[in-house]
Amino acid sequence: MGYRGKVNEQEKARALRADGRTLADIADVLGVAKSSVSLWVRDMNIEVRRRRPVGRRPNALHAAKLAEIEDCNRLGIERIGVLSDEAFLAAGAALYAGEGAKTTNEVEFANTDPAMVAFFCAWFRRFFAVDESKLRVRVYLHEGLDLDAAEAFWSAVTHVPRTQFRAAYRAKPDPSIRKAKHIYGCAYVRYASARTMREIMGLVRALLSSEAIPG
Repeated sequence: MGYRGKVNEQEKARALRADGRTLADIADVLGVAKSSVSLWVRDMNIEVRRRRPVGRRPNALHAAKLAEIEDCNRLGIERIGVLSDEAFLAAGAALYAGEGAKTTNEVEFANTDPAMVAFFCAWFRRFFAVDESKLRVRVYLHEGLDLDAAEAFWSAVTHVPRTQFRAAYRAKPDPSIRKAKHIYGCAYVRYASARTMREIMGLVRALLSSEAIPG
């Protein structure tokens, strides 16, 4: 399965998890390993809906919602398909336009969603001459959460070794929130290159220009 296929499976898993499905349920639906599902959704703090007792009919509205999500996921896959290099380049520029830093002399992308971070890293490596030794990751994580697990998680997502991680930032938890929403925090991916940053901003400006918008 290629990168696009993995992203599709992750999106389906996250949609099902958001609806309260258990890891075992999601693994059964998608035909993947439970460990894969756990990796894809582990940043989501969801109240899990347990399996209904045998013989009880599922709620019609709930079943209709799941069917609609599945239909929309299928339609999305059909409409997007496998990205061409041109589409991948534009998609990454759009992602950086929304989530990347724009006022520094280094590339910086931050997000709590592992699928988005993985997409950015794949895009960045695909279209730029990246010196892997210059990649840096910093984790922002609430105090009381497992920093070792968080850094291991983001290292697997970004394919950046933990020896290249900067010291984590530990935020004080909000006392009004009973549980941390993102147990692995937020990952900041940085690359110190003014030239590469200017190339990315050139793509962003081109993407947002009137010449790029279909008439």
